Amino acid sequence: MNRRDFIHTSTGLAAIALMPEVLAAAPRSADPIGVAVIGAGRQGRAIMGELQKLTAAKVLVLCDNDAGRLRSGLGRAAGAEGVDDYRTALERRDVQAVVIATPTHEHRAIAVDAMAAGKHVYCEAPLAHTIDDTRAIAAAAAGSSSLFAAGFEGRSNPVYRLARTFYRSDSVRTLIAVRSQHVQKTSWRFPTSDAARERAVNWRLDPEVSIGLAGELAAHQIDVIRWYTSLDPTSIHGFGSVRLWEDGRTIADTVQLVIGLGKAVQMQWLGSLATSFESRNEILHGENATVKLAWSHGWMFKEADAPTQGWEVYANKQQFHSDEGITLIADATKLASQGKLKDGVGLPNPSLYYALEDFIRAIVEKKPVGCDAVEGAKSTIAGILANQSVVRGEAVTIDAATLGVA
Repeated sequence: MNRRDFIHTSTGLAAIALMPEVLAAAPRSADPIGVAVIGAGRQGRAIMGELQKLTAAKVLVLCDNDAGRLRSGLGRAAGAEGVDDYRTALERRDVQAVVIATPTHEHRAIAVDAMAAGKHVYCEAPLAHTIDDTRAIAAAAAGSSSLFAAGFEGRSNPVYRLARTFYRSDSVRTLIAVRSQHVQKTSWRFPTSDAARERAVNWRLDPEVSIGLAGELAAHQIDVIRWYTSLDPTSIHGFGSVRLWEDGRTIADTVQLVIGLGKAVQMQWLGSLATSFESRNEILHGENATVKLAWSHGWMFKEADAPTQGWEVYANKQQFHSDEGITLIADATKLASQGKLKDGVGLPNPSLYYALEDFIRAIVEKKPVGCDAVEGAKSTIAGILANQSVVRGEAVTIDAATLGVA
């Protein structure tokens, strides 16, 4: 790719800019896509908040089997019908798309039924809690004429798309190693006044259905690295324990993974509910440069002996101790022309917004989704296997057939 694609000059200022198609205008439609959101928990409410920003979509139905959550969710979706059975939503002809935001182990039935009803489907990631369920969803998607999008948000993130073009050019070159983490000091336990619903509310802590931090969190970052490198995991060795939340749980609150990616490259991953330092990020160390991704931000750190391509001296930069990072800026062209380059380092919206925007755009403009069922299934299966390694305390070997969804 020509380096000029990344450079814009305005009043003497040059900036690394996103390619035009990455930050295309939000999709438009004379008749908004009718959407049903299945699941009114925290993620479901977040989804409704982001859908409200898209004029090409309108939430017509909200579904949840918990009356309190449903009432709370309806407060964010003016005019939407509230139902307690997702099949009611599937019967409505004006519902063209379904967004699934239920607990992971409930995805399969909803996704398969929605596709059988001819609805376009956006399914939160990971796709399922078992390999069989994951493959069933992928098979249903393959046999459907409707669109299916897996909620691996990194593939729709404008900063990640920009950084990927650098990674796949000579700017980074040979991959040396990968480090990543997702840490947040939170218990994963939610209070409920109904003792009968304790297990359902805290499904993430139920070993019968939960795939733990490795399955729920690491799968997203494994997907990013798969997308960047085109390398699938060949082995995973996981370690986990309860380091902070000693409340009777058996699901580890701190997990470490060593993931073989082939070509003697390894990805190290840390997930924890016991610390918040540096939050969520992926770091790809290369021969010529290292790329650090942090979901709303991205940086490239060039090696001192890397070839100079000329544009670096004009790029916006940030100092990290003794290292200087070239900031990968969303919408840099527009910001540079306004003299606001340093104000626009981060994305204006969360990654969830861009994933949903891609989904609605795919329907309206008949374009590919950000992450399809096959790629989503492979990353989900990798996460499930990572959790199995943590639980069993032994390494797992992965081949192409294991990740296959044919």
